[in-house]
Amino acid sequence: MNINPREQQALEVYIKLLTGKGFGPETFVPRVNFLNKLMRLLSDKALNGHEYRTAIEVLMDDVANDDWPESLIIAREYYPFWINDLKAVSLFSKHATHDPLPIDWKPIEVSLSSLWHAVDTEKFGTTDSWALKGYTKALRFENADQTLIDTRLKLAKILLVRLRDAPDKNNKVYRIAVDATLPLFEVKKNRRLFLVVVREFFHFWAGNPEAEKFVLNNYTVSML
Repeated sequence: MNINPREQQALEVYIKLLTGKGFGPETFVPRVNFLNKLMRLLSDKALNGHEYRTAIEVLMDDVANDDWPESLIIAREYYPFWINDLKAVSLFSKHATHDPLPIDWKPIEVSLSSLWHAVDTEKFGTTDSWALKGYTKALRFENADQTLIDTRLKLAKILLVRLRDAPDKNNKVYRIAVDATLPLFEVKKNRRLFLVVVREFFHFWAGNPEAEKFVLNNYTVSML
């Protein structure tokens, strides 16, 4: 499948912006390699988030587990250029730094099976334990049944284990841990459930006083 001029033009604007920010050639190699594959999937597709997310779902099936965090960063960066969202492009330009790639930290490689069977015996510190208790309380307030609560808590604990050796506690680190864990879920419906959980749980982990508002909202989730 050929690359349409529309996608190529978006790539050129994206690369030109990064060049102007002082990014070097080593930065463009992973981006161009990934985007060349993505642009073929976007050819003739309508300019909307649904088509973009669908293309990403297809493409990520062929991405090595270790490359998921970087690839998803690239996908998020390219999207506003593809849909020609000038406001979002301007915001990206304002905050672009020289070091989004390579990422300095990733969770260690591990299988989902080993995490799943070991996580219930893990001990968590005070802050993480409070986040788990808050999440549990919010789920119970919404009259969630015990099976749902147990499953969601287990997925939240898996993420906390993945975050254990993180160098910092911030949005970026949380997202890296999520992105690195997603490919462990080979069954896509389980992957989507994990996304739902980590987006709910983030507000408890981050100490948001209104975290309960984000529980069981039935919103659509995607890897982006």
